[in-house]
Amino acid sequence: MNDKLLWQLIQKDDHLALKKVFELYYKIMCSYILQFTNDVNDTEDIVQTAFIKLWEKRHKIHITTSLKSYLFQTAYHLFIDETKKQNRKVSMLEKMKYEIITSYIEEDKEVSIERSKKIRKLINDLPDKCKEILLLSKEKGLKNKEIAVELNISIKTVESQIRIAFQKIRNNF
Repeated sequence: MNDKLLWQLIQKDDHLALKKVFELYYKIMCSYILQFTNDVNDTEDIVQTAFIKLWEKRHKIHITTSLKSYLFQTAYHLFIDETKKQNRKVSMLEKMKYEIITSYIEEDKEVSIERSKKIRKLINDLPDKCKEILLLSKEKGLKNKEIAVELNISIKTVESQIRIAFQKIRNNF
């Protein structure tokens, strides 16, 4: 049977004619679409959808080429549509990821700023000598021995004051 006769029978609701067309073209259509998708399951879904559309729209379709050509074009367009849909999904997911990460970064900045303010306040509330030793150590980067020499105190006093400062900050934080 040729394509024209099969198409006429399909338009007259002949299930056997559709089955014959399916048997004729399914495998070669799958081979064709597989070149684009590289996925057997996606390929089979696309090709089967092309046959379903042919059957569902059999009374509305006007085929100007061959039935085979129409089915191949339909399958190709279904592949293109599916690819566009997947690209939109990926794009939307990437946008959502970006927004989530950005919001976390902004939250982290806010938390970090608040944390810094609180630490700065706790440092300012330390006793003067303790605060001075801590700032020389952490802001100026002086070693304990250098601080001891500069302030004319023992290294043990410097270590003790730094420990006390950290303990008060931790406890109040």
